[in-house]
Amino acid sequence: MKINTKSGATLGLRKIKLADTNEFLRLAKENKEYHRPWIAVPSNEKSFEAYVEEMWTSEDKAYLVQREDNNAFVGVIELRDIFLGDFRNAYACWYAFASQSGQGYMRAALQAVIEIAFGKLHLHRLEANIQPENTQSLYLAKACGFNLEGYSPKFLRKNGEWRDHERWAMINPNY
Repeated sequence: MKINTKSGATLGLRKIKLADTNEFLRLAKENKEYHRPWIAVPSNEKSFEAYVEEMWTSEDKAYLVQREDNNAFVGVIELRDIFLGDFRNAYACWYAFASQSGQGYMRAALQAVIEIAFGKLHLHRLEANIQPENTQSLYLAKACGFNLEGYSPKFLRKNGEWRDHERWAMINPNY
């Protein structure tokens, strides 16, 4: 999928795949401190292979965001724990690589993934659980239309510690 940004850049949004291993692992190493303590991304071939396999099931999807002009990896947006039936919900997770952060790319890509979630997947609700200190992700959630619903103490374990999270969500306007 092609995405045009406000800055005029064009992004690609596609399924993450094993062919991305070398560049992804290079960026994961380079961004290790940037992502800490928010998220732990795969850091070796074995964990990346397992991640790719896990992220293209009926319950989980990972979209790689990539610049079209230079093929630079911008980040990843995941839809996790996709529930259908009466719940029709998923959890959105995302992370950018530092060199591409702050340029509006992840905002444009997250808006495209929201369209997929509410369009193609026919979800009713999309949630994002964000650590209160993660100001960049909080800003992105707000900018894309997520609403604060609550606070969950020690909600998710990240990098070996149980961390508090704010619960953000949006409802499909077509429901």
